[in-house]
Amino acid sequence: MILEHILGAVTDPWIAAPLHRLEHQDAVETVTLSREDMSRKRLRACTDKGTEVAIALDRASALFDGAVLLLDDRAAIVLRMEPEEWLCLRPRDLTEAISVGFFAGNLHWRVRFGDGQLQVALERERAVYLERLADRLADGRITLIDGDQP
Repeated sequence: MILEHILGAVTDPWIAAPLHRLEHQDAVETVTLSREDMSRKRLRACTDKGTEVAIALDRASALFDGAVLLLDDRAAIVLRMEPEEWLCLRPRDLTEAISVGFFAGNLHWRVRFGDGQLQVALERERAVYLERLADRLADGRITLIDGDQP
C-alpha cells in the first residue's frame, strides 16, 4: 500500500470522530517510526498489524507524531514516533550547568532543560555519552538522576 499524503492529525475535529469509531472496530493500524525516520519523505514500514506500507510524501510534507496517513470507512493508519530515551543529569551548581550545556552544544547533542536537570537525547549508545561525561561524573560536577547508573 502506498501512502502519499498526510490527511491531518488525530486531534483534528473532522478526523477524531471517525477515528474513534474505527478504534472500536479494531480497524486502526499504527506505524511507529524512530525520530530519525520521521524526517524522511520516502520509506517502507510495517504497521502494528503487519500491513506493509510505502510512505512517499512530496517535499513540502513532513511526518509528525499523530499524522493520519489513511482514513476511510473501513480502516485508518496513524503514525507514531517511538518514545525517546534521555540521559538525565543534575549539575552541582550554575557554573557547571553552563559548562556542561556548552560542552553538550559543542558535541551537537540534543538537550532539554527543566527542574534543575539537563537531559540529553540518546541518539547513540548510552555508553558513548557516559564516556564523554566520565570526568564530570567522577568528580561530582554532575550526577545521573532518575535511577540512571553508569
